[in-house]
Amino acid sequence: MTKVSLSVSTVKPLGDRVFIKVAESEEKTPGGILLPDTAKEKPQVGEVVAVGPGKWNEDGSRQTIDVKVGDKVLYSKYAGTDIKIGTEDYVLVTEKDVLATLT
Repeated sequence: MTKVSLSVSTVKPLGDRVFIKVAESEEKTPGGILLPDTAKEKPQVGEVVAVGPGKWNEDGSRQTIDVKVGDKVLYSKYAGTDIKIGTEDYVLVTEKDVLATLT
């Protein structure tokens, strides 16, 4: 078995996939109550760190992806594949799982 060193710069999404750095989850409620790790919800917001070239259309052309590196996005709660690199959490989703960009 070959050992692979994984870093953010080595991950290049294929097709219409988007690689997102997951935002930190809330440590406490708006009322000031500290949340234990078991009570924290999975974040749905993150920053795009890499995008694929887009999917192929039936006519052989590429359909470009609407988001770009650096965009803050909202994505589906249970979408994609969770990836941990070092201490940072990332998620790899398809473009259709990206719901909105945040300003």
